Amino acid sequence: MSAPIFDTDSEDELPPGWEERVTLEGKVFYANHGSKATQWEHPGSGKKKIVKGDLPFGWEKKIADDGTVFYVDHINSRTTYTDPRLAFAEEVKKSKFDIRQKFDGSSTALQVIQGRDLSEKYAIVTGSNTGIGFETARTLALHGAVVIMACRNTTAAMECQAAILKERSSATVEVMNLDLASLSSVRAFAEEYKRKKWPLHLLVLNAGVFGMPYTATEDDLETTFQVNHLSHFYLTKLLWDILVSSQPSRVIVVSSESHRATDLTVENISVDKLSPGKAKYSDLWAYNLSKLCNVLFAFHLNKLLAPQGVVCNSLHPGNLMSSSLMRNWWLYKLLAFVARPFTKNMQQGAATTIYCAVSPDLGDCGGLYFNNCCRCEPSKAAQDGQLAQKLWDISEQILATKTPTEELTDT
Repeated sequence: MSAPIFDTDSEDELPPGWEERVTLEGKVFYANHGSKATQWEHPGSGKKKIVKGDLPFGWEKKIADDGTVFYVDHINSRTTYTDPRLAFAEEVKKSKFDIRQKFDGSSTALQVIQGRDLSEKYAIVTGSNTGIGFETARTLALHGAVVIMACRNTTAAMECQAAILKERSSATVEVMNLDLASLSSVRAFAEEYKRKKWPLHLLVLNAGVFGMPYTATEDDLETTFQVNHLSHFYLTKLLWDILVSSQPSRVIVVSSESHRATDLTVENISVDKLSPGKAKYSDLWAYNLSKLCNVLFAFHLNKLLAPQGVVCNSLHPGNLMSSSLMRNWWLYKLLAFVARPFTKNMQQGAATTIYCAVSPDLGDCGGLYFNNCCRCEPSKAAQDGQLAQKLWDISEQILATKTPTEELTDT
């Protein structure tokens, strides 16, 4: 029998006399007050829905003496008999890759995370003292996560920490030093994190550099390659066991649509190609190449970690946003300034990162690439499994010559 037709602007709107409810198991059902009947399918669209995850931050479920279930919103001091997760009910998926778009390029990180409670979740966000990284850290902290701001500029990070605590004094934000231009700093960060015996549920690899003149790091590697890819690769390897023991956990790699503008192949990939000398260096080429490395890294990392309960995805945050990423040349800063009215703000730029970090749709979906909070197809090279394996092998070979080999996870 076809679903009844009624006048509405939304397929989710209920006909008169119907009420939406949810079972203790999270299944949404519909009660018809006229016929006193209930059913699992929406009376208009015929869809089945569920609610997943914990209650929103600040909410608590209670049971009265007579068995009645009610919900308390401690932040706003109110009580309701309606499960607040109903506002975020999701259609039952036919497969785990049936990911429906709920947000777009205009969505903000705070809109994406609405209704999520991240209490007792630990999140590392690299490069979180400015721009998208700060908005990512702020958004996670405001929804209960313990956020570790992993930054080279700890003075700026502590100012950001103070700003978050001023907005919500109950937030938990830690600042730790991490200089991605130094492999010894990466190692020191990981060692300190392990000493604290914290779990790790979200590893957000956000930090990056762009448009730099040629420089070599203290490890004698080209800076853009090391900061944007190799040090994040190293950090993940060092924190591998914590991610697995904390599962379900996620690794989110901030890449860019610029990953499409490269010539890297299985045939030409090498250490010299990835970390060239000054004579062969181009700032834009180096950045684009590092962003392809990000996508390939997330793709192969998910292959290795997904069986152990860790999901890994990569993403593009937005085009020409006026952030500190553009600080290295006046022309890039000028382009970002001119484009500012037509690009995302920092909250919008952080939205796709937050989507990959908290969306229940991605609890068991990894190895994917996202743009504007929606799964999209990366470049052909980014989907090359052989290229991803070669990048992984070369990255490990470089680390084997630069770091103590016994500390790395054998993968």
